[in-house]
Amino acid sequence: MSTPSDARTVLVTGAAGFIGSHTAVELVTAGYDVVGVDNFANSSPGAVERIRRLADGPGSFEFVELDLRDRAALTGLLRRRPVDAAIHFAARKAVGESVDAPLEYYDTNVNATLGLVATMLDRGVSRLVFSSSCSIYGDARTVPLREDAPAGPTNPYARTKWMCEQILADICHRHPSWHVTSLRYFNPAGAHPSGLLGEDPRGIPNNVLPYIAQVAVGRRAELSIFGDDYPTPDGTGIRDYIHVVDIAEGHRLALERLDEAPGHRVINLGTGRGTSVRELLTAFSAACGRRLPSQVVARRPGDVAELVADPSLAAALLGWKSTRDVADMCRDAWNFQRLNPDGYDDTDSGGTGK
Repeated sequence: MSTPSDARTVLVTGAAGFIGSHTAVELVTAGYDVVGVDNFANSSPGAVERIRRLADGPGSFEFVELDLRDRAALTGLLRRRPVDAAIHFAARKAVGESVDAPLEYYDTNVNATLGLVATMLDRGVSRLVFSSSCSIYGDARTVPLREDAPAGPTNPYARTKWMCEQILADICHRHPSWHVTSLRYFNPAGAHPSGLLGEDPRGIPNNVLPYIAQVAVGRRAELSIFGDDYPTPDGTGIRDYIHVVDIAEGHRLALERLDEAPGHRVINLGTGRGTSVRELLTAFSAACGRRLPSQVVARRPGDVAELVADPSLAAALLGWKSTRDVADMCRDAWNFQRLNPDGYDDTDSGGTGK
């Protein structure tokens, strides 16, 4: 696969995170030279070694430990290693945690974006793919959700993503040479089919699928289902789960299509199919071969009943659509968790599993 000559070197922020690591592998395999940065606030150095093992392609991968809020360090990196474009993942991402720690979320998510954009302006880099979120839509009145649905973020995490999109739109308005795509993807899940890369959050997982995986491997006693009184068929929240490898492919395609439209555009990444928490638990139980325990607890502040994408714009503008279903996500997530029951081993140079 060839890459555009003017976008060969790409800065990937949050490169050791769940989606960033899979996207780094996707880009190197497709022939891009990737410069990855991460401060390991919610990721693992072990993921970096796994990327190096999996990124088998004509491109290259370089990693630097760095916090985007350190503008001097980021400027120094881009002076030494000029890039043609950036994909920005680095952020804190848990709804419940953001309600408990809003200032930390604004500091990390908004200030990191400001640091990145300011440095890109200084270095003459004007092409960016931004990792946004469907949470911007809030408690949607109708589903599936199109990109022109009104914003209604219900928690600090979602508000930080909305603020970042506004920053990027304003930059594009001021600087017509900028090309930015914000990808609002729905609920990332799954893992690399090799079992080498997956979701390994620090502490107690805030997302449902890694929590279920840790229940399956014995690290957690049972899944807490946050509310069973939502206006959904089984009372539990419905989300549009999307395989992380599909998301990585979507970021590559968005990068390759940046030059087709100047300014800021927003595109959903989703499957268009909703799955409830109970349905997800049943699917994961099938993947691991045993019924997994759960209990219903109180709703979490900031959660909404249903979020499902209308992915038709991604098909039209990027030529992208998801190809992996919930069974694939559960199979791959379980494969990663059973091979890595304690997550990444940061003392291990390769991660062969345990």
